[in-house]
Amino acid sequence: MDQITINKKEFYKKVVFLVLPMALQNLINVGVTAADVIMLGKVSETVLSGSSLAGQVQWVMNLIFFGISSGASVLTAQYWGKKDVDTVEKILGIGLGISMMVSIVFFLAALLFPMPLMRIFTKEQAVLEEGVKYLGIVAFSYLIMGFTNNYLNIIRSVERVVISTVVYSISLGVNVCLNYVLIYGNLGAPAMGIQGAAIATLTARIIELCIVLFYAIHINKEVKVRLKYFFTKDKRLFRDFLFYALPVIINELLWGAGYSANAAIIGRLGSSVVAANSVAHVARQLATVVSFGVAGASAIMLGKAIGEHREDLAENYAKRLIRLTIVTGLIGGTVILLIRPLIVGVMGLSGETVVYMKFFLFVMSYYVIAQALNSTWIVGIFRSGGDTRFGLILDVASMWGGSIFLGAMSAFVWKFPIPLVFIILMSDELIKLPFCFLRYRSKKWLRNVTREDEEAIE
Repeated sequence: MDQITINKKEFYKKVVFLVLPMALQNLINVGVTAADVIMLGKVSETVLSGSSLAGQVQWVMNLIFFGISSGASVLTAQYWGKKDVDTVEKILGIGLGISMMVSIVFFLAALLFPMPLMRIFTKEQAVLEEGVKYLGIVAFSYLIMGFTNNYLNIIRSVERVVISTVVYSISLGVNVCLNYVLIYGNLGAPAMGIQGAAIATLTARIIELCIVLFYAIHINKEVKVRLKYFFTKDKRLFRDFLFYALPVIINELLWGAGYSANAAIIGRLGSSVVAANSVAHVARQLATVVSFGVAGASAIMLGKAIGEHREDLAENYAKRLIRLTIVTGLIGGTVILLIRPLIVGVMGLSGETVVYMKFFLFVMSYYVIAQALNSTWIVGIFRSGGDTRFGLILDVASMWGGSIFLGAMSAFVWKFPIPLVFIILMSDELIKLPFCFLRYRSKKWLRNVTREDEEAIE
């Protein structure tokens, strides 16, 4: 299909169909975090810091899950374009099998070694104790998330995006209502503080599992979950999965570990800095819900087009989606600047925390623009064509060799002021921008990786 004949109306119709549910899902997921931050922040800064740092364990696990599902989607989207449903089901089974093993590891670590995990992020005894209370309960939700998160993420690549919005909408409602009851002791319930928040989260995850199982068994008749495919005997497909998924899994693991390293550095700068950082990162997540939806849509649309051998169409889609990402990134950054006074008023935190929070939010206002672009390039465009190793190399270099190393030095060796330390810690996305642009222009990402193109498997 020639690029100049693309129907703009149909293109934007597809984009809205895919982006809107994913953006809503991202917004809802952030809403769950925001609810905990706001409600626990009203209990005390110590409780807020404890839940925030304990949440870093789940953050790392979720990024591994995202790596597994993203790696699976590299193949799934292209095989879906070929209309090879049997292979799609095999890839789904492989992804779910691996993610369930990962969830068991994190469950056991959080349940058996909560204090050593918390000590990675902070030395403050009061914060440690609150975090351990939270992990002891929320660890059980990890087992559920190994299935639900990855199922919902992988079936996105076969254009099943609405179910995620439904699941997480219900989950958000349950979580917020139970937070109100259990954290503060409303409606005759005991005031449980951080443990109440953990129980609310676990209950919401159980409800998510029930809905997903019903959908997978009774509604989604086209792509089924088959236990026999959890560890498929198709060795060539399993090798292909590892070839494309393993760099993404490692990429997300190191990226997540990098964010946890940031949290560990910030955690040693005081509870007021931790609390301000928690609020700033929730604002960042809110500001990027649409941009990340565009990145997700990019992977689906381009992967399907490449699987259909319509490379010109994929290239045209990429150009348009990049322009859309720039717009959504600018809007997100502007929103952060506009809502700064509102956030300060709602949270009601102490003077020093408010000063840090205002500055951190300013940094996030330009950070989200760079993050939006890099996400569309790396997570959307490059991975749609199987170019998964580039993101791994770039993230390791920009984070571990750049922002994290320099951030740690600036905090603990050079003793820079905290605002400057934060700027350095948040510099990784700016470092990546020129390299992503050059990779995109090279077109090395534009490849068909399905099995009829044996030469694509290097």
